[in-house]
Amino acid sequence: MRITRTQFNLSGSLALMSLLLVASCATRNESAPAPSIAMPAPLPTPPPQSRVKSSGTARASFMGAEEAGHITASGERFDPHALTAASKTLPLGSKVVVTNPKTGKSVTVRINDRGPFVRGRNLDLSKRAAEEIGITDKGVARVKVKRVDSKPARKESPSPATESASTTIP
Repeated sequence: MRITRTQFNLSGSLALMSLLLVASCATRNESAPAPSIAMPAPLPTPPPQSRVKSSGTARASFMGAEEAGHITASGERFDPHALTAASKTLPLGSKVVVTNPKTGKSVTVRINDRGPFVRGRNLDLSKRAAEEIGITDKGVARVKVKRVDSKPARKESPSPATESASTTIP
C-alpha cells in the first residue's frame, strides 16, 4: 500500500491539531477570574428574649478594671470610673436612671456600649456606677431602669472660638 502526499498531509495536520488541542487544555488562563460562590444572605438575628425598655426592671452586672481601655460600641475607650453602661437594646448616647430597689440608691448613666452578652442579663454598668448603687458585692442584681432623655446625646464639634482660644501663638 502506498501513501499519497494528500494522505500524509492530512494525517500530519490532524496530529498537529490534536497536539495543539491537548496543549491548550493543559494551560491555565490567568486573566479569567475564578468563579465565585455567592454566599447566602445572613439570617436576621432574633430580638433578645429579655429587653430593657425605656422603663422597667433588668438584671444588671458590672464591668471591672480589666476592661479599661477597650473600645466601646460608641467608639470611645471604656473607663470604669465613668458613669456609663452597656445595653443590648437602648440607643447609644441615651441616659438612664438605674435604681437598686433594695438600697433605694440611684445613678444616672449614659449608654456607650453593647452588651452584656450573658444570658439573663440586660445591663452592664461601669464599676463606679455599680458601686454607687451598691451591687459590687453581689456582682449581679435586679435593678429598675428608667430612660430620662428623649433622644440620644450627640457629640458637638468645638466652636471656632474655643479652637482659637486653645491655640497658642509663638
